[in-house]
Amino acid sequence: MAPQPSPAPPLPRPLLIVAVGLTGLLVAGVAAVGLLLGGEEKAPGPHTGPLALVPVPAPKAGSGECEALLPALPGQLVSNGVALPRRDLASPAPAGAVAWGDEWHEPVVLRCGLDRPGDLTPTSQLRVISDVQWLEVSEGGSATWYVVDRPVYVALTVPSDAGTGPLQDVSATIRDTLAKGPVDTAG
Repeated sequence: MAPQPSPAPPLPRPLLIVAVGLTGLLVAGVAAVGLLLGGEEKAPGPHTGPLALVPVPAPKAGSGECEALLPALPGQLVSNGVALPRRDLASPAPAGAVAWGDEWHEPVVLRCGLDRPGDLTPTSQLRVISDVQWLEVSEGGSATWYVVDRPVYVALTVPSDAGTGPLQDVSATIRDTLAKGPVDTAG
C-alpha cells in the first residue's frame, strides 16, 4: 500500500485575512471603475439625426431682424439643468428656424419672422421676461411662446417639462438684438 500524502498545513490566520481582504478590495475596485466609466453602453435615444421641421408661414424670416437674431442665439440652451446643443435641421430647413436638443430630450424650436399670432388680443395675458413681452399658447405636451413687442414675431416652442431656462436665454438675446416696439393687439 502506498503511503498517503500528508495534508498541507493550514495557512496562518493573518495571511488568510489579508488574502480575503485583498480579494474584496479588488472586486470593489473593479465595480467602482465600471461605475465611473459609465458601465454599459446606452442605446441611441429616440431623437437622433437631423430634425425635420414642418414649414410654417414666416414671411419675414429673411428680414434683417431675423438675420441679426439667428446667429446671435446661444449655441446651447439649459433645460432643467440639461445643456441642449443646437440641432442640425433636415433639408430643406424652413427659413428662420433654429432648434436645440439631444437624442434624449424633445427639441426646443425657435422660428423667426412669423405672422402675428391669432391668439394675441387686447385682453391677452402677456409675460415679461428680461424686458421682452411673450404670449404663451399651450397645446398638448408643449407651449409656444410668441415675442410680441419686437419688429418681427418670434416663436419659441418648448416641451412642457423644459423649465424656464430656454425662455430666459432666448429673451436675453432678443432684448440685446431686436429693438423694442409696441404690442399690436388689433391685428
